[in-house]
Amino acid sequence: MTEELTSIRTRADIPPLVSIIAPCYNAEKFLEGAIASIFAQNYENFEVIIVDDGSTDNSFAMLEDLQKHYAFQLYRQENQGVSATLNHGLRYAKGAYVATPDLDDLMLPDSVRVRAEYLNTHPDVGCVGALIIYMDSEGNTTKHQKLDQIKHLHFDEILSDAVVVGAPVSLYRMDALKAAGFYDPNIKVQDFQITLKIAHQGYGIDVLPVSVTRYRRHPNNLSRKYKVLLDADLQTIAPYSSHPSYQSGRTAILNKALKYAVVVDKKHAWSLLRSIPMRQFNMTTFRRFKRFLLHRQEG
Repeated sequence: MTEELTSIRTRADIPPLVSIIAPCYNAEKFLEGAIASIFAQNYENFEVIIVDDGSTDNSFAMLEDLQKHYAFQLYRQENQGVSATLNHGLRYAKGAYVATPDLDDLMLPDSVRVRAEYLNTHPDVGCVGALIIYMDSEGNTTKHQKLDQIKHLHFDEILSDAVVVGAPVSLYRMDALKAAGFYDPNIKVQDFQITLKIAHQGYGIDVLPVSVTRYRRHPNNLSRKYKVLLDADLQTIAPYSSHPSYQSGRTAILNKALKYAVVVDKKHAWSLLRSIPMRQFNMTTFRRFKRFLLHRQEG
């Protein structure tokens, strides 16, 4: 009886299982460091699932070799985009919580523990985010995100301001992902859509004032491909077109695209500007318009 009680007590002390699902696409240069950082977590109960999204470099062969040193599940699919890749990994996930790091970034040792402990004590929160330390392609630190206190977000605010809680710094409650219907594979960018879908289910979205990930900025980052982001963001808010916050959210999304368009594609920038009703212009829109007028496109 004593042994049985000890066993029960031991099981009760084990923290909730976290499923770390990492999509991989042509990340051979950074794989070893990224995976080492995942397995350096100071959280004792996690599983790692890696899904290769049809990489055309040596990523998959490297992952197979890394399995000799690290215990992770490995799957492969034809290239379908990150949303479909995460859905693939979720088929095998058994965790109460889900992390979705990128394999060109580095997780800090406290990353999983800090966010899992927060979800443990805040059952109404469906997604907890945190902060990023930016680095360049060579791993040199370039910038720190700053936040003075915990930020509490709700659906109206997320839609109105097109707020994105980044996938590499988010820990999701599995029940919230299920309630949201997981990822829409037709929307190629994952973080804004799932932030909004979870909030729409009534869950809280909180952001902690602590850094959990070193995020690598390099030429292949999706954030550099503003047209892809623009299309994905507009698809994400389309189901909420009747909501009072929709128009301001659309303007926020177009302003984000204009930041790049006014520099690299004047014709597209003008099209975007014309598509914003004058009553929806805000200070950011006027700044974008000023830059459109003053910036001389090269090439």
